[in-house]
Amino acid sequence: MKTVLKYLVIVGLVVLVGFGIVKDLLDVMSGRKDPRTVAYNGWLSVDGNKLINEKKETVQLKGLSSHGVQWYKDLYTRENLERLKKDWGINVFRVAMYSDADADGYVKNPSLYDDVTRIVDDVIDLGIYVIVDWHILKDNNPNTNKEQAKEFFTKLSEKYADKPNVIYEICNEPNGEVKWEEDVKPYAEELIGVIRQKSPKSLIIVGTPDFDRDIRPVGRAPLDLPNVMYALHFYAGSENKTLRDKIDEFRDEKNLAIFVTECGITDYTGDGEAHDENFNTWVSYLNEKGISWVYWSFSNKDEGSAILKPEYTDYTLDFVDYLSDSGKIVKQYFPAWEQNQ
Repeated sequence: MKTVLKYLVIVGLVVLVGFGIVKDLLDVMSGRKDPRTVAYNGWLSVDGNKLINEKKETVQLKGLSSHGVQWYKDLYTRENLERLKKDWGINVFRVAMYSDADADGYVKNPSLYDDVTRIVDDVIDLGIYVIVDWHILKDNNPNTNKEQAKEFFTKLSEKYADKPNVIYEICNEPNGEVKWEEDVKPYAEELIGVIRQKSPKSLIIVGTPDFDRDIRPVGRAPLDLPNVMYALHFYAGSENKTLRDKIDEFRDEKNLAIFVTECGITDYTGDGEAHDENFNTWVSYLNEKGISWVYWSFSNKDEGSAILKPEYTDYTLDFVDYLSDSGKIVKQYFPAWEQNQ
């Protein structure tokens, strides 16, 4: 009897050890052990000035932004997105969809919804985060096309209500005579209400006046809503320590959360020479502070900030041989996915 009992104990231990090995293997394969994946982090939320995961650990997202999907949608193939994940190590991709009619945006072409969701679905399948950007620019004030924004985010938040991957950026760059309290804040309260009806746990990013650079008015009268971050944009040839000081004040004194949803190595036009030393200063600062950031842009547009050369036109090819001068510099800030496993 004792021999049989001992045998059963040994068999049980072997089974448990084997189960543990299998579980560990499945965890690795699913991404549950990799802190860059949605499988590991789950739903993201805001804790003071920090972005945290379901384990209450601080999270920093790093990735690239598309250019306008109305012009470059064919570039954003499943294969190219996978290359960005594996070779660049990104854990977030931003899908920029212009809103205004002059840019052939959603107001003029609502079928862009299908292009956006196709890209979002591919990013979700890759197990990383995706920002859906209502890309206000020439329409200046987010209220200009508010009804269309509500329509768009109602459909989107219903479709992805159970997907922790999806982050909503509800107004890219309010600009012109737009004010925070009079214009952006009431718009944000209304749009956030629309999204929360369908997807109450999703992270939402709100744009700030003066092309996402004037954050002080926001600090004086922030939104009284949970799980909200505020967008800030910089270009290394145009913004410097003065803006970083404002970020420190915003985060440290106001205890509010910043997400750099767009940045570039050129000046604010997105064109011109690369300011690599200034960009390095900026990225070092963001990484030290744990601030999430997204680079503009993953495109082959003939401009200085684009990471690809205009000659990259066959999207079935690996774009590694078509990196622009800026792309070669920026790639250094994105170690390959495999190197960190």
